[in-house]
Amino acid sequence: MTDIYIHESAHVSPDSKIGKGTKIWINAQIREGSSIGENNIISKDAYIDTGVTVGSGCKIQNSVSIYKGVTIEDNVFVGPNACFSNDKVPRAFNSDWKIVKTHVLEGASIGANATIVCGVTIGKFAMVGAGSTVTKNVEDHALVVGNPAKKIGYVCECGERLNDFYCPNCEKRIDIRVEE
Repeated sequence: MTDIYIHESAHVSPDSKIGKGTKIWINAQIREGSSIGENNIISKDAYIDTGVTVGSGCKIQNSVSIYKGVTIEDNVFVGPNACFSNDKVPRAFNSDWKIVKTHVLEGASIGANATIVCGVTIGKFAMVGAGSTVTKNVEDHALVVGNPAKKIGYVCECGERLNDFYCPNCEKRIDIRVEE
């Protein structure tokens, strides 16, 4: 694995795929069958389960847990201590549980301590506020906050809040098809 940095305390399965330019930091664990794209930062104490896919250009911050069934596309930010679930009806004694898939689309950002309940899609360039619990799909560019997370507006690709679908920061007008 050339052009990859893996801290000596990280546990990276030889049966995982790691793209060039990726950095894996202290005590991170990357399980077998996972696929990590290029130029990612996998921070301290992050856990990436079997079969997880992470695109390229992502930042997975400290103590994030990403479980089997999660797919993360390119340029996604996942804040510290965010957690993804993969079982709709968890029971310690249930040996017949089924993984429910979750999909995070390109450019989305997930705030610190957010919980993503399995079975949802987080749209392109959407933003999940810190501490939020996502229980339903989040549309492209939506800004959601709270428990359960509710849409309070829209954000630009640059991350700034839109005003009538116009970004005062980069001066783009974003064409958003509003879902009711």
